[in-house]
Parts: sequence; structure tokens; C-alpha cells
Amino acid sequence: MKTIYRIPPVLLLLILFFQLHSANAQKVFSCNSKYDADVKVFVTESKYDADLLVFKVKSKYGAEGNEGLWFFTENRYDADKQVFFTESKYDADLLIYFVESKYDAEWRNRSKIHMLY
Repeated sequence: MKTIYRIPPVLLLLILFFQLHSANAQKVFSCNSKYDADVKVFVTESKYDADLLVFKVKSKYGAEGNEGLWFFTENRYDADKQVFFTESKYDADLLIYFVESKYDAEWRNRSKIHMLY
């Protein structure tokens, strides 16, 4: 007699949600060429001018989600996104500001959130 296991739809949705959520980890690599970059960023002097407030975490495990917690990798192949730091805000796709606390990291312009997915 065969036993068929059925996974409840709610469980499937939860699994899908957590897989998509973990795919948004913000492990970034700072590349030397704007042509290699997924996103060109400019660091502003004021958090009020920024699209995203970024906090640098010390571990790749602290960089989950797409809320401005970034872990800078040593190798481009370990990163989810490659970024290039521009010298002009007019050359940038995304304006960021580095904050002192992880609790201050957030999107200020959510219309650009798709850039880091």
C-alpha cells in the first residue's frame, strides 16, 4: 500500500516566503569598475539626502533582508550585489548614507528597493 504525503498549501507558502526572504541578503562587493556593478552608489553627507540608510554588519549572517544591513565580502562571487561607489551623485543609481546603528538602517525612498533584490 502506497502512502502519499501532501504538504498543506500554507506550509508551501511559508517555505516560499522564507526562501525569497533569504535570497535578499545584502552581501555586497565593492568593485572597481562601474561596468561590473549591479548598482552604482553615492555616499551622501546627510541622511536626509539618501535613498537608503546603510549599516555595515560584521558578519554575513547579520546581513539578512533588504533593509540596509550590508556585509562587504572579500570576493565578488560571495556577494549578492556588486556595487560601484561613484564620486558624483548624478552618476549614481542609489544614494546611501552610512549610519552608526543597525536600528537606524532603513529605506527612505522605497521606490528604489527593487535595485537590491
